[in-house]
Amino acid sequence: MPKPPDWLLQPIAHRGLHDAACGVIENTPSAFEAAQHAGYAIETDLRAAACGTPMVFHDATLERLTQGTGLLAARDAATLRALRFRESADRMPTLAALLDQVGGRVPLFLEVKSNFTDQTAFAQRIAADLRDYDGPVALMSFDPRLLGAFREFAPHIPRGLGATRVRADELPQASTLQRIALTHLLFIAEARPHFISCEHTALGLLGPVLARRAAGLPAIAWTVRTPAEADRALRRAGAIIFEGFMP
Repeated sequence: MPKPPDWLLQPIAHRGLHDAACGVIENTPSAFEAAQHAGYAIETDLRAAACGTPMVFHDATLERLTQGTGLLAARDAATLRALRFRESADRMPTLAALLDQVGGRVPLFLEVKSNFTDQTAFAQRIAADLRDYDGPVALMSFDPRLLGAFREFAPHIPRGLGATRVRADELPQASTLQRIALTHLLFIAEARPHFISCEHTALGLLGPVLARRAAGLPAIAWTVRTPAEADRALRRAGAIIFEGFMP
């Protein structure tokens, strides 16, 4: 497996350093600015707009955080950029806007959301946006085919394979065998990651254990929400993705 970079293992702010009670909403420029000010690396999410533009947003639908409705993937980038968040004056950034804002000051961990269909074109768009970016950045996904595409289009960027207990309601299009394979990282040889990004309660599953011990891959544990969870996770992981406290 490829060697991970030295900057990989440090505390990472989940969707930026956000606090809704203070009007700082997840995955917004304000949350990213707060993380940079505190010196934390940033984890965030990418989804494809209808036009293919990589947008910084976690949910498949718009209702939870914005005044919009329906699927993000059904709107073009200009429409999404114009949407208002419910509790913030921020607007939804594109990946290009995020890169301009951060400018290499802290590492970025970009989780690329997948519907587990062919997303080669989306991988190419992300790789194109990152081509001239000089700062530390890693790409993560639960989809091993996406990581394979990034290995082709952006081979210099570290890749992380997501690990969790994959439930049927979370991935209904996958067969039982596919969900077992994803849960236990049976596609790790195809993905050839530099690290694994593992739900902290799943660090003891066979796949993550073998990835760490047999393949020698570092693990980043998510989402850690208390100091006690951090202590437990760091017995097996090299770093945490956190929210709700300051490690």
